[in-house]
Amino acid sequence: MSITRIQPGARMSQAVVHGGIAYLAGQVAAGADVVEQSRAALAQVDALLEAAGTDKSKLLTATIYLADIATFGDMNSVWDEWVDGENPPARATVEAKLATPEFFVEFQVTAAI
Repeated sequence: MSITRIQPGARMSQAVVHGGIAYLAGQVAAGADVVEQSRAALAQVDALLEAAGTDKSKLLTATIYLADIATFGDMNSVWDEWVDGENPPARATVEAKLATPEFFVEFQVTAAI
């Protein structure tokens, strides 16, 4: 089976496609709060899924990392607008210290092709 790497860098690829599955790296984005960051990061997810030949209707799993679990509701308001309500993935949300303090949320997903 072939492996396709999307936006590869020295340390990581933004997505890897193998065996009919797209594995996305965690996506973060700049923004003043968790709502802005969620919208921007999910737009990046959409773009990477498109580059992999799939879309959010084919999500299998999602892991969401929040720097502060108190922002869970705000993040969910954006997620609920974005996610395909007829095809929601299996999902986990956890509080975690992210790579740098300016990031409030990170999304990592896998999707079928």
